[in-house]
Amino acid sequence: MAETKTMKTAAYICSGCGIGDKLDTKQLAKVAQREGKMALVREHAFLCSEEGVQQIRQDIAGEDVTHVMIGACSRRTKTEAFHFPEAAVARANLREGVLWIVAEGDAHDEVRQEMADDYVRMGCAELKKLKLPVGNPARAESRRILVVGGGVSGLTAALEAAEAGYDVVLVERGAHLGGWAARLWRRTPSREPYAEPQETGLAELIARVNAHAQISVRLGSTVTETSGAPGRFQVRIARESGPAVEETVGAIVQASGFATYDLARLPEFGGGSHPHVVDQAGLEALALAAQGGPIKRADGQPVRSVVFIQCAGQRDTSGKHLPYCSGHCCSTSIKQAMYFKNADADVDALILYTDLRVPGMGEDFYRSAQHKGVTFTKGQASAVEASGSGARVRFRDFILDQDAAVDADLVVLATGQVANAGVDLDTWTQTVTEAESGSEPAKARRDELQKISVLNLNYRQGPDLPQLKHGFADSHFICFPYETRRTGIYAAGPTRRPMDIAQSVEDATGAALKAIQAVENAARGAAAHPRSGDLSYPIVRLEGCTQCKRCTVECPFGAIDEDERRFPVFNESRCRRCGTCMGACPVRVISFENYSVDSVGAQIKAVDMPDEFSEKPRILLLACENDAYPALDMAGLQRRSHSAFVRVIPVRCLGSVNTIWITDALNGGWDGVMMLGCKKGDDYQCHFVKGSEMAYYRMSKVGDTLTQLGLETERVVSHEVAITDVERLPRLIDDYVAQIVAIGMSPMKSFA
Repeated sequence: MAETKTMKTAAYICSGCGIGDKLDTKQLAKVAQREGKMALVREHAFLCSEEGVQQIRQDIAGEDVTHVMIGACSRRTKTEAFHFPEAAVARANLREGVLWIVAEGDAHDEVRQEMADDYVRMGCAELKKLKLPVGNPARAESRRILVVGGGVSGLTAALEAAEAGYDVVLVERGAHLGGWAARLWRRTPSREPYAEPQETGLAELIARVNAHAQISVRLGSTVTETSGAPGRFQVRIARESGPAVEETVGAIVQASGFATYDLARLPEFGGGSHPHVVDQAGLEALALAAQGGPIKRADGQPVRSVVFIQCAGQRDTSGKHLPYCSGHCCSTSIKQAMYFKNADADVDALILYTDLRVPGMGEDFYRSAQHKGVTFTKGQASAVEASGSGARVRFRDFILDQDAAVDADLVVLATGQVANAGVDLDTWTQTVTEAESGSEPAKARRDELQKISVLNLNYRQGPDLPQLKHGFADSHFICFPYETRRTGIYAAGPTRRPMDIAQSVEDATGAALKAIQAVENAARGAAAHPRSGDLSYPIVRLEGCTQCKRCTVECPFGAIDEDERRFPVFNESRCRRCGTCMGACPVRVISFENYSVDSVGAQIKAVDMPDEFSEKPRILLLACENDAYPALDMAGLQRRSHSAFVRVIPVRCLGSVNTIWITDALNGGWDGVMMLGCKKGDDYQCHFVKGSEMAYYRMSKVGDTLTQLGLETERVVSHEVAITDVERLPRLIDDYVAQIVAIGMSPMKSFA
């Protein structure tokens, strides 16, 4: 074990980027030395220059500096220049956080300097509470990647990971690879000129996978149990052709695909009852049978007229069918209409649509179909009836604004995609609870649910990935694609969002890269994401634990279990380092080496607090580092000024905010506390899923504390902030400061 060094602190004050023109850097250095008690203080004209960085390195090596405080730009910038793995580092944001957000003019010089002085005090106070993280001691070395699902998404993920040098185990439930793509005659075009359906390319993809030395393909196989964590998942695979096998893998990509919406749920369109009403998958089967020739119905009769009904059971606002658009269906119907026209130009092909969408192809594919004679009619189908040997489609023509009807030999319904994401965890929890109470029907339902599980996770939260409200695997498409609430397990392809082949290929490539990131970080003992590379992990003082289970229940990622004495057991490899457990702990026994209740609390207490007669309020801003803090930085970059009476502390997630910080701030004379977190709810944007929601719930109970202290409840507020709120955020801050000024200074200043 390496010898622990005695702490030696050093502060470095930069005067570059105009900092020295507006701020008294010598005074900042004195603050760091006298109040911050830094052992070594240096000023530099451009600290991020090669010379400045070298000075810090020399001090670490020659002066035995173990803790470095950098007073310069935001902690989000110059991260490579100021990367010193041998030392604990704190940053005081003087550029984006002071220089660029305080209004110009001599009248603001005093409050600008006060703000900068406080940030130096806060940086020094934080630094002393930091330890240098050494990484998770229980490191896991497996770099193999498990891909579940052998469709285009799974094949692509497996091939991309293998091409990058990683061993892959590909598990497919069926007897053949290919998934839904194997049922297609042609695919929609993925490149210009977007004029014709093109071959799927599936045979070549499968051949490459089968021939790759680093890919092990297991057909007719299912995952019956998954336990462990990134770098050391233990997976049990059942095989139809032999005994079950166990594999150790570092990360998992779930590419379990989709099913088509059940035709039988659309009786008004003849679904499930009319023999010549098919869905798009059914039409592909007829096209495959025709092999490029004239397409015939199931009864062997040639099709001379065909009607495609778009959004059949999709984009439904009644709650009866799918509320979402499956994205690919318009281009798929155009492709299928071309099947008919390419085989026989005299076939009547009509596409009935409300909105036509061909993402990625502009209007080129649509125009190509028009040139072939495909008819497009804007309208809403109301019924499909039997008519002679075919069917009659009744619809409302939106162009003519009248009811109309058209006869066809064949009707094709664009029914959309339903994700194969496994078991819905809400249903699972309810069923298991009932089963454990002795309900025999619930036990039977539990067994049936177990059969449809994809991963059979041995997690206290349930056997599969959490799902969004429409049944897709939970993965935020904009903020953090592929990442699910189970660290090291990634969703790819239509299991997380409706998509076509081209989108699935791109999606699977991204998921493979995320899986690679996870296994490499697990081998280093570091966090996977979104704090990729963070070597800290949660540490708990069990002697102070009250066994309240708050941390185990509130962890969004299933990273905390309990031992036989009901004490928390942390699975560091699953942990995202969000600190939600730290915020939840009522006795404050959970911390990280580089982020703790003490490291933030010390900053809150370090600020020089003006008295109640100074007319200089102090507002504490606890800002999420993923959205709110970057938005503040960008506001500074755009020189959007806001009040200099605020002091900002970035937090890993609003879920990590412990109520003791609020209490300490109010008792210490702060006039108000503003918490800035991510959007919560069904369309959440919180990188840690539930953190923002948890924080809002906890803070809803702060009102009682404020009342007991004789303070107005308006002194603590929470706001949802997106990273794009660059214009809104400064206004939000100024409005709140004005509100605090109207309320008056905190009476607690007299006791601070």
